[in-house]
Amino acid sequence: MAGLFDPFDLRGLRLRNRIAVSPMCQYSSVDGFSSDWHLVHLGARAVGGAGLVLTEATAVEARGRISPRDLGLWLDAHVDGLRRVVRFAHDAGAAIGVQLAHAGRKASTYHPWADARGAVPPSDGGWEVVGPTDAPFAPDYPRPRPLTASETAAVVRAFEAAAVRAHDAGFDVVEIHAAHGYLLHSFLSPLSNTRDDAYGGDFEGRTRLLREVAAAVRRVWPEDKPLFTRLSATDWLDGGWTGDDTVRLAGELGALGVDLVDCSSGGVVPGVEVPVRPGYQVPFAARVRAEAGVPAGAVGMITRPAQAAGIVESGQADLVLLARELLRNPSWPQQAAQALDADAAPLFPPQYLRAL
Repeated sequence: MAGLFDPFDLRGLRLRNRIAVSPMCQYSSVDGFSSDWHLVHLGARAVGGAGLVLTEATAVEARGRISPRDLGLWLDAHVDGLRRVVRFAHDAGAAIGVQLAHAGRKASTYHPWADARGAVPPSDGGWEVVGPTDAPFAPDYPRPRPLTASETAAVVRAFEAAAVRAHDAGFDVVEIHAAHGYLLHSFLSPLSNTRDDAYGGDFEGRTRLLREVAAAVRRVWPEDKPLFTRLSATDWLDGGWTGDDTVRLAGELGALGVDLVDCSSGGVVPGVEVPVRPGYQVPFAARVRAEAGVPAGAVGMITRPAQAAGIVESGQADLVLLARELLRNPSWPQQAAQALDADAAPLFPPQYLRAL
């Protein structure tokens, strides 16, 4: 079995290790443009030794932002700033990917540390949101306008166009965000999708939009570059999306050219009791890898070097994605290599080698 610090090859990309920076919203953009914050935040994790750095959820449409302060890739003008971030990550030895996203009915909300909460009114920069139906995510969220079947084609085109811009910026990986209750997940889950047209009803109908997005992105994303998809592997609620659904969909996505499924969970409805504990989502990745035959990434309360190494070495996942632990400690990969008696030197830039 592979080890945590063994290279990982996907298509024409080689990651220097199996540690990835999970997408984490920073709410530090104006009109979707990247800032110095993104350069320093993502660059620090590249310098810290991660094999792959993923951007936060990056909106494919202006109305697809979670908040007015979200990163975006719906304009050609967004490319130059992101190209600078990509160049720095590459110089630090890391691969870098962009998570393309549409917030759907969870859009147009205030950023977490704003004085206000809930929906942003038009007077404060808010906008009309869309979803599979007109049911809001929660009482203090905007009421969405249901997308018509013909309008879904515009969503597919928005993901496709953003993927073209991602290549122009130099990204190595695109990840399609279909988790956490955002637009694509809200179409997948029977808890949020009660439509009776071609984009609702049974498994085939509810997964149609994601499958169309994946196929469109794969058509324009270079053959030698990997494509990921993040799924919420379960809604943690009876009548919702299940692990069995995830395994079935992962196999179909693999046939469409998706190279890795990043397995998270939850987020489609509020107030759900989730059994959070160290590694609580790892079994979802293990099922996708074993039953769907698609490489998988594990995320969720992975904090200790031995824990991360065990997940990879036991074959439960091909990649571990760390979030909060890498916020606390951007140099976690370097320190994990030292703790596990791996060769840490390749993870240090020459400016920092004296620290060894």
